[in-house]
Amino acid sequence: MVMTIQNRSSSKNLPLLAGGLFGYAAWAIGSVFFLIPSVSCLTVAPQRQLFDTSPEPWETDDQTAQRVASVVLSAGPDREFDYLVPERLRESVEPGRRVQMPFGAGNRLATGYCVRAEDRPVGARRLKSIQSVIDARSLLSPAMLRLTRWIADYYLCDWATVLDAVTPAAVRVGAGTRRTTLLSVDRETIHRLGELKLPPKQVEVLKALAATGQPMSPGELARAARCTSAPIASLRRKGLLRSRTARIATGQLSAVPPVHEKHLVLNPDQQRALQTILAALNASRHQTVLIHGATGSGKTEVYIQAIQEVIHFGRQAIVLVPEISLTPQTVDRFRRRFGAVAVLHSHLSDAERHWHWQRIAEGAVSVVVGARSAIFAPTPHLGLIVLDEEHEASFKQDNPPRYHARDVALARARAEGVPLVLGSATPSLESWQRAQAGEFALVEMPRRVLDRPLPAVGTIDLRNQRRAGGLSSGAISRPMLSAMSEALQDGGQVILLLNRRGFSTHIQCPACGHVVVCPECDIALTHHRTEDVALCHRCSFTMPAPTACPACGFVGIRYSGLGTQRLEAEVRARFPDRVTLRMDTDTMKAHGSHERALSAFRAGKVQILLGTQMIAKGLDFPNVTLVGVINADTALHLPDFRAAERTFQLVTQVAGRTGRGPKGGRVLVQTFSPEHPAIQAAVRHDYAAFAAGELPMRKMLCYPPFGRMIRLVVRGPVEPVVAETANAIARRIGQSLAERNVEARVLGPAPCPFARLKGRYRYQIQVQGLDGDGLRASVRQAMADFEPSDEAQWNVDVDPVDML
Repeated sequence: MVMTIQNRSSSKNLPLLAGGLFGYAAWAIGSVFFLIPSVSCLTVAPQRQLFDTSPEPWETDDQTAQRVASVVLSAGPDREFDYLVPERLRESVEPGRRVQMPFGAGNRLATGYCVRAEDRPVGARRLKSIQSVIDARSLLSPAMLRLTRWIADYYLCDWATVLDAVTPAAVRVGAGTRRTTLLSVDRETIHRLGELKLPPKQVEVLKALAATGQPMSPGELARAARCTSAPIASLRRKGLLRSRTARIATGQLSAVPPVHEKHLVLNPDQQRALQTILAALNASRHQTVLIHGATGSGKTEVYIQAIQEVIHFGRQAIVLVPEISLTPQTVDRFRRRFGAVAVLHSHLSDAERHWHWQRIAEGAVSVVVGARSAIFAPTPHLGLIVLDEEHEASFKQDNPPRYHARDVALARARAEGVPLVLGSATPSLESWQRAQAGEFALVEMPRRVLDRPLPAVGTIDLRNQRRAGGLSSGAISRPMLSAMSEALQDGGQVILLLNRRGFSTHIQCPACGHVVVCPECDIALTHHRTEDVALCHRCSFTMPAPTACPACGFVGIRYSGLGTQRLEAEVRARFPDRVTLRMDTDTMKAHGSHERALSAFRAGKVQILLGTQMIAKGLDFPNVTLVGVINADTALHLPDFRAAERTFQLVTQVAGRTGRGPKGGRVLVQTFSPEHPAIQAAVRHDYAAFAAGELPMRKMLCYPPFGRMIRLVVRGPVEPVVAETANAIARRIGQSLAERNVEARVLGPAPCPFARLKGRYRYQIQVQGLDGDGLRASVRQAMADFEPSDEAQWNVDVDPVDML
């Protein structure tokens, strides 16, 4: 059964409501709201040529087997094209290398990835020939090529897009290298040295080159032989020196020397988790292990000891952590235990990224630690994959290919027959449900190391505080202020979480009601007082902060709402004798600023640390005795069915930053919704209760983890064109689902919650059902030959995480 809900007439934003069902989607059509549980959810290298040939003539009918390469164009139709491999390129054309070949009627030179090379008859087909090979070696192993094909099929994107994502641009352009001529000499020439009757300088050149045992550039050889370039040029003319071109590093990056530490003694919970992983390792089989460990329970030590076992087998390990948690503290912990660690993150230079990639591919690195894209690390001897904080939304990429690193890690681990370890104090409900169903092995680690207690968590009802006047002068309530004073007087440190940047989040005229919004996004601008600008957090549009209403000229324009800058100003005013530090993307732009800030806090030079979610994860500070959540409701009522889950995760994670030392600690959560189930569960550190309350509603509405979902977003500068294109797509998908007899429901099209971004109107279509394969096949069929207007573009997001 296919149910399609469309809005063809209204251009108003039709939001997903988060009312009584705590964040579950209800669609508004006109003024009527629908909840539609219609589907039963019962359990179920730079482009320079290294090898050149002239284009060969078109082939005639021939049944003899010929070498044929299948090529995927980097920019072109999403399909494979067959090309003949000239005999002189036979050894160099192999899967995983990029090639250049003539394409199209005009035979323009195109670049593509060779994905297959085999001997077979070409029949009557008239095939063109590959002209040159770009890469000196394969960039992608056969296993990685198969993984990229799976990603393209699963996430409904072009294979070339995936191939480009897997091979970093720094690798493709040879960053940190330069092309040079390398000279070598044959042994036979050295043996005949006495017969050649060469001038002394030329003899010295040949001896110097032979002594090194490896090729040298002309400049290096001249320095080694202490001569000019003339003797070298003469030897080349005589044919006594062999030359070739290659890329060499322009500078040598050095590996960080390790400071080895001994293993820590594991407690019974940690030992049980380690034995579960080692059982799969010793059996050389794939198994996914979900470690549900409380914050501070020692999950990282379990990972490290499992990795040590992998290294003893001569294998490599990949450890994925969210970019926000890839702190110097996390990296140092791995470097102190292992000799060779590569760290992959977004702040690496191109030369550094290429250098790490080469060392990983050569097997010189045992452990790879990195963010989302590190799942594509070219490890030739993979033995284990670890995903820490597996619930993090940042593991899902928000531009093509829109893959989720957790699911790609699962696919890679299965294909290569290695264990996958997922760890979190607040697992995603998708992983939790699979563990409950027996698909994943579940290991509980409920106790902290050294049996330290979890911190006590209390709520502060902001409704009562406002009625009592406890918030009249700022964002910090009286109970929170009192707790901060007490913690600081006792020599402890304080962390304050507010997941909103800027100073004021809303600029509005009280005279005419005009709201200052972004002209490109129709989103309220945020006042950043440091620069005194109004900034759009979506497209970075900036304007001077207005002193009067732009619409009516009223000078009493009001700045309201709370951001981290305003919170910082309030904290500094209330605690002038304490050192306060703000950490958000505005203050952490400079290279090394993140590390310097955390080092100062760890050393006790900073007593109060405040910021966005970047301070909520991956930090271990024993002297923190109070964590304050300034507003737990910032994400609770967003039009997103995961809003409650994300709130529970954020509050639980930030609560875990305290109570890690002998002084203990506590957590205070300011909220307008203290009775909300997500807040209540976080206060009790009760993940099982949260999941038990949340999953039945997901099941009733066929949301993940019980149902599968595909979201399509159509965008463009002209709203009627966007709306009509979205309607056409929804009709095609509905027809395709019906033809394939796939039970599903199609919601929309309707404007996205953020209906206009960067000057483009946005409409969304949501396809839900139990049969994920059927949904993907139907959408693929519907969009295969769809040609939208030039003024409308569309994208597909399989298993979406961002619903805005």
